[in-house]
Amino acid sequence: MKKLINKVDDVVTESLAGMQAAYSDLRLLPEYKTLVRANAPQPKVAVISGGGSGHEPMHGGFVGYGMLDAACAGEVFTSPTPDQMYEAAKATNGGKGVLFLVKNYTGDVMNFQMAADMLKGDGIDVEQVVVNDDVAVKDSTWTAGRRGVGGTVLIEKIIGAYAQAGASLAEVKELTERLNANVRTMGTALTSCTTPAAGKPTFVLPDDEIELGIGIHGEPGRERVKQKTSSEIVEYMAGSVVDDLPFKAGDEVLAFVNGMGGTPLIELFIIYNDLKKFLDGKKIVIARNLVGNYITSLDMQGCSITLLKLDSQIKSLWDYPVNTPALRWGR
Repeated sequence: MKKLINKVDDVVTESLAGMQAAYSDLRLLPEYKTLVRANAPQPKVAVISGGGSGHEPMHGGFVGYGMLDAACAGEVFTSPTPDQMYEAAKATNGGKGVLFLVKNYTGDVMNFQMAADMLKGDGIDVEQVVVNDDVAVKDSTWTAGRRGVGGTVLIEKIIGAYAQAGASLAEVKELTERLNANVRTMGTALTSCTTPAAGKPTFVLPDDEIELGIGIHGEPGRERVKQKTSSEIVEYMAGSVVDDLPFKAGDEVLAFVNGMGGTPLIELFIIYNDLKKFLDGKKIVIARNLVGNYITSLDMQGCSITLLKLDSQIKSLWDYPVNTPALRWGR
């Protein structure tokens, strides 16, 4: 498989260095493979996330004004280590405490918790919220319970705004938990992804089949089926999402169609068009939307659909100015 890299062992470090070189608002802690805001710490709650690399722009691409204060990068599809989160918190803590926002993968949850324990020993207030928005499966290859997937992007944006606006650590944690309770996601893969170290597809998916409910690391989904049309795929995925919360007629939602890395925008907008038709039929109102590649799986072809139930506070925080490499508006 062809990759635009130098050495396999240097993929993550060189990618982080490239991101920092491209965006002067970022500062790289190279020893800890962590990106932080260049003007950190701020007199606000520090919001920190992270996880295995290979999901770009998640998480480093979301560091900046109105979103994350730091992002810790593990190796490809591998959790960062506790010392990375510890140093990220020390670099960004402005005295109002730290919130760790963690996707529900066993290694991430364990390592963030270890870092939180270390920081509490230093007298720093730390809270941790685990995101588990994937409706596809209850348990998967690397999780106990549901996986944390596309909803993480939306929560990082909204919570980042809330912290930027001056909310306390308790307020930030409470809203994070409420958001997690009101967001649901499901994904579908058309192909496998190829990690740089393996140099071959992670799993085999025949040319005429797709996998419904796939995880962002290639974990198995609900089922493999023959290739379907966009509208059929949307009906399956969105139907699963809507039924799970459940969403109901009259609800306002943020509709997020996310590409897995290898799917062109022309196809993602077809998915969004079919999603709009599906939700119109349910009398569910799309009040905000996001379409693009934001939490990927390297070069996997496929997409995910995320719905977040909105209220006036959440809409206001979504609209709040943001300035990061991957999300920018209003500033």
